Amino acid sequence: MTEDTAPEPDRIPGAPHPRETPTLFGQDRAQADFLQAYTSGRLHSGWLITGPRGVGKATLAWKIATFLLSEPVEGSGGGLFGDAPPAPTSLTVSPDHPDARLVQSGAHPRLFIVRRPVDDKTGKLKTEITIDPVRRLKNFFHMSAADGGRRVVIVDSADELNRNAANAILKELEEPPARTTLLLVAHQPSRLLPTIRSRCRELRLSALGSDDMASALHQAGVEVVETEALATLSSGSVGEAIRLAQHDGLQLYASIISLLEGMPRMDRPAALALANSCAGKGAELRFDMVLDLMDLFLARAARTGLVGEPHSQGAPHEARLLARLSPGPHAARRWAELQQELSARARHGRAVNLDPASLILDMLFRIEETARGTAAA
Repeated sequence: MTEDTAPEPDRIPGAPHPRETPTLFGQDRAQADFLQAYTSGRLHSGWLITGPRGVGKATLAWKIATFLLSEPVEGSGGGLFGDAPPAPTSLTVSPDHPDARLVQSGAHPRLFIVRRPVDDKTGKLKTEITIDPVRRLKNFFHMSAADGGRRVVIVDSADELNRNAANAILKELEEPPARTTLLLVAHQPSRLLPTIRSRCRELRLSALGSDDMASALHQAGVEVVETEALATLSSGSVGEAIRLAQHDGLQLYASIISLLEGMPRMDRPAALALANSCAGKGAELRFDMVLDLMDLFLARAARTGLVGEPHSQGAPHEARLLARLSPGPHAARRWAELQQELSARARHGRAVNLDPASLILDMLFRIEETARGTAAA
């Protein structure tokens, strides 16, 4: 397997790769913050791009990288009679720009990507970023110094760096080569070494609202009508919304809500039908999706008891159901405890290959049992 054909850990199946995404929706503040730092001459050598999964962190990293690589280096002139070019007002670079074309083709000599490597034995991606890709940075810095342009390194994601790799990245942040910018994508920045966080300026990305979600999904080639429901269930994550749209997530969640509407008494035949639909060959994705959606429902039930009925819903009648099953803080605590219990049970069941139908049915019975003690009359 060559590097060109290796799987890309930052690619969402069924969607363009972040480097191929023309417009970043819903993150104007983060883009403006970076551009302001650049135009004011306060460009940090290390940037930590944080936020929930699937909200555009990798897309922003690639946009920044393309922007920096295409901008003239300070002191190189480029304007009429050697005057400095006007300050940029956007991170957008024409796709016809030579540097943008090199980035798109994955062949830019001054761009280096640090990500999980492929295991030569299995042909699959490793579970963490090992020291080897980071060690190759030294050679990259040496080779790319020849033309004197800017160098950019994208680490995606920094959460996946093992200890040796993290320490090696830290050294580069402590003594960055000239004209070099390191962009670290992090879903959970609290997991990073405090010294890495302290060496970077943070760009915090937020969850997308329904309008931006609709635009992002349309750009990704995913056409859906229920964009508000997708934004709700995905917590504003485009990546998760695409996964839900591709695997009937909205329909499955609606089925779960319909089943639970009879709580504290459950429709046994309907529960059995849902459980059986998750068993058998070819049902693995559906099984995983149902487990994730049940976990999401429990989290939303716990939140409802604390803050009240949600303003948006992931399925018809969901808000009313949540308000009835979780009318106050006591119910919220019960649902939160059940979420922790069933989440652990789901992880164990997946690990030891428990029968999917039995696991789903058992979890539904536990939800029914909890509803008997929480539902408002």
